[in-house]
Formats: sequence, C-alpha cells, structure tokens
Amino acid sequence: MSAVAKNIEATTARLEGMNLPAGGKWATEAREAALARVREMGLPERRDEYWKYTRPDTLTQIDAPSAATFDSGEAPLFDGFDRLKVVFVDGVFDADQSDDLSGEGLSIERLADVADKDIHWARDLYGTLETNGQNPVPRPLAALNTAYATDGVVMHVTGKVSRPVNLIYRHNSDTSDVTLHHLVKLDSGAELTILENGPAAARFNKAMEVDVADNAVFHHVRAQGRDHERRAVTHIFGRLGTESTFKSFTLTVNGRLTRNEAVLELTGDDAVAHVAGACLGDGDFHHDDTVFVTHDAVNCESRQVFKKVLRNGATGVFQGKILVKPDAQKTDGYQISQSLLLDEDSQFLAKPELEIYADDVACSHGSTSGAIDEDALFYLRARGVPKDIATDLMVLSFVAEAVEEIDDEGLRDEIISRLENWLERRRG
Repeated sequence: MSAVAKNIEATTARLEGMNLPAGGKWATEAREAALARVREMGLPERRDEYWKYTRPDTLTQIDAPSAATFDSGEAPLFDGFDRLKVVFVDGVFDADQSDDLSGEGLSIERLADVADKDIHWARDLYGTLETNGQNPVPRPLAALNTAYATDGVVMHVTGKVSRPVNLIYRHNSDTSDVTLHHLVKLDSGAELTILENGPAAARFNKAMEVDVADNAVFHHVRAQGRDHERRAVTHIFGRLGTESTFKSFTLTVNGRLTRNEAVLELTGDDAVAHVAGACLGDGDFHHDDTVFVTHDAVNCESRQVFKKVLRNGATGVFQGKILVKPDAQKTDGYQISQSLLLDEDSQFLAKPELEIYADDVACSHGSTSGAIDEDALFYLRARGVPKDIATDLMVLSFVAEAVEEIDDEGLRDEIISRLENWLERRRG
C-alpha cells in the first residue's frame, strides 16, 4: 500500500463516526469546506516535511490518550490581575465560573450560540484565516478544528478595552478530548489583551483567528502547564492591517507533547508582529514551535524570539519562516531560536527559513544550541552561590529575551515568578 493510500485510510478511520456540529447555513458551509480540506490533505504523518521532528500519532489517533490531572499547589496564574474571566471546563463553557461577558468596547459571545444565527459578522471570519494559512504549508489539524469545533469565544472589539480577557481552561476528566475555536475581530483603533492559561484537556486542539484592523493593537500572553501528561496542538492565525500591532508570548513548562503554530499575514503598511515563547522541559517532554510570517506590505516589522531549556531527555523543536513578497519593501524581519541543554540526553531540532523576493529588506535569522557557560557558573559559585541556584539564575537569564517581548511589566513579573517556582520545585 502506498504512503498516500495509508494516509487517506488513517484519515478516513479518524473521521469515521465524527459528525459535524449543527449550525446555521454559513457555519455549516464553513465546516463542510474545512472537512473537505482535511480529506484532501490527509491528517499529518511523520513523513510530512513540517512534521518530521514531531510525531503526530497521539494527536490524530481516534481516542485521546489518558492524562491525569495534577495540582501544583500554586494559585492559578493571573489571579492577581483585574481581568474578565471566561472559563471552559473540559471544553464546555462554564457560565457560573465566568464573569459577565459584557464590557465597554467589547462584545463576547459563544461560538455555539452565533453558529446558529443566519446573519453575524463571524460568518466572514470563521475559517477564513485558517484557509489562507493552508498555503503554502498544509495544516490539516487546523482544518480539523474548523470542521469540528463546537464551542469557543467570538469577540468583537470596538474600542480600547481596559481589562484583559482571561480564557481559562480547566481539565477535570482524564480522557477529555477538546476542540475549541476562537474568533477575535478588532476594529480600527481598538485594543485588547487576551490571557490564556490552564491545561484544558487530556488532548486539546485549539484555533484562534485574529483580524487586526488598521491602527488596532492585539496583545496575547499564554501559559501552558500543570498537567504533564496532556497533549495539545494550538493554532493562532493573524491578519494585520495598516499600522497595526500583534504581539504574542507563550510560556510552556509541562506537557508530554505540545505543538504551537502561529501563522501571520502582514497585509497593511507599517504593521508590527512579534511572536515569542519560552519553554522549560524535563524528561518525557516534546515541545514544537512552528511559525510562518508573511510580509505582504511596505515597511513592516516582525520578530520571532524562542528560547528552550531542556534536560533529562526533553526535546525542543523550532520551525520558523519569514516570507517576504515582491512588493514588501523595507521589511525588517528578525528570527532567533536558541536552546540551553542541561545534559547530553536532551535535543533541540531547528529549521529556520528566509524566503525573500524584495530587494530593500533587513532580515536575519539565527539558531544556536549549547550547554551552561562553565565560566559564568564558576563565577557565581566562587561567590558563594550553590550550584543548583546558580544554574537556575543562568536559566532565567537565558529566557529573559523572550519574556521581555511581553509589554506589560506586571505580566512579565508574573511569568518570571512562575518560572522561578517551577525551577525551585525541580530543585526539590
């Protein structure tokens, strides 16, 4: 049997018995189109170019692998911030644990509710950016999400929202298999910060489509952790208008398998897009950041900053690409991916790419992998700092460039505090 036939057979087996969610005309059409994309592409396999470093088996198999819940004893992340809480428990919206979803300059609805409406602005966004993101690299798990997501939030931002919106994902069932799809539409001049935290499910497939209009600002800070046995694939698709800003940061400290994909289109002049991440992995830990940024306008800036700290056989993956189209003159593109390997058993696999068709650009990429600087470690120990604490200080210094991508100082401090706590627990 050929590889193509095997892929189609595996895809058919996965989809058998799965029914598209009920909805109105536009939602049904979008889901049917997404399902057709999945059938045409087939679910990912290790032989696929952008999956050669990450085994997709547990993300595509019929039943979700079991994942036990875990309580670190820490207070939930972001609890000290004034924010609007939106809570999902094993993928189901929980109104009792959530705040009132109304706010100045902001409208929040559930995908489950708006999908039944004949007329809604979500019709023009749902699945649109995901579809655009399928070219030139197929992303079948994102199309699978569009086809089968039953819930999520649908946010329309019309002004500058003073409080962040905190999407909280709680995991109660050891076998929960969750698919969520979020839509975020920012009007011209609008501004919003989204916070995300929580383990979500035993297996989690999440997509977020973000349409950032001219002069709008979108901030995104996400933390993935707690339940180590969980598996997740996430996608964020962004479209940026003129003089708009998109900034996203992700912290990951646990999880057996995590793949985060970011696909951004800079379609308006003078747009700014930053994507950053820091991960600390220990033992049976596989973390994959896959980023694709397309410059399709003049005088735009993009930054990709990713730092991974790995030990006890952990694996980190980075695949990042900057595509500069012919008319995207004066592009400023920066990409850096680095790993700190704390032993000889861990590994970092990187595939940085630049594809440039304009001649007036400043683009660079770099990728490094190394061990703790022994001279710096000796310096700290000579001044009375114990070896384990000195190592942790160097780890924090290493990830600092990625954490600095968070604009809000309070959020930066919160992330650093959680990193310190994680490192301290591992010392114990």
